[in-house]
Amino acid sequence: MSEDMRYLTFALGKGRLAKKTLELFEQIGITCEEMKDKDSRKLIFVNEEHKLKFFLAKGPDVPTYVEYGAADIGVVGKDTLLEEQRRAYEVLDLGFGKCRMCVCGPVSAKELLKHHEMIRVASKYPNIAKDYFYNKKQQTVDIIKLNGSVELGPIVGLSDVIVDIVETGSTLRENGLDVLEEICPLSARMIVNQVSMKMEAERIKKLIADIKEIL
Repeated sequence: MSEDMRYLTFALGKGRLAKKTLELFEQIGITCEEMKDKDSRKLIFVNEEHKLKFFLAKGPDVPTYVEYGAADIGVVGKDTLLEEQRRAYEVLDLGFGKCRMCVCGPVSAKELLKHHEMIRVASKYPNIAKDYFYNKKQQTVDIIKLNGSVELGPIVGLSDVIVDIVETGSTLRENGLDVLEEICPLSARMIVNQVSMKMEAERIKKLIADIKEIL
């Protein structure tokens, strides 16, 4: 790689997402040894050979870093992209972290969803909930933002239903709740800053093509 080439910077959603993404990159020959050091206090990791930088961020911050160009490329769940509503190109569905966004609640709440009644909806994803109820169902609802165990909403009587991510549904079942309606499927996506896509088109397109090949 030439000396004067600029670094491409990646923002990866912390946790499983980052781990899976790095495994994916290794399959196309991009490694980042520094990131494997569990005790490292570093915030930014560099691959000099390919002129790449990586940093880990909280999921909801990834689209922000990408929109503002602090990262050229981001990897984050589709749920976060829908909720944060940031400007960036979504270029790839990476296929891992598969789950669904659903409306859940006690079976008795199924009726409330049919009759366009004013109901209370608790969610970590107020924007997704709002879009679904207001735009897709044309149902006016009262949306309450929660940060933690959303399942508590209907159990303690805070809300009639919740909008949340469902993987297996076991947590719901254990708490006497069910999936009542499915909003959309979710998985990890790769996003690209709009300016980077133009300025670094060749490198980014090659990267996308390489990943597509192994997906």
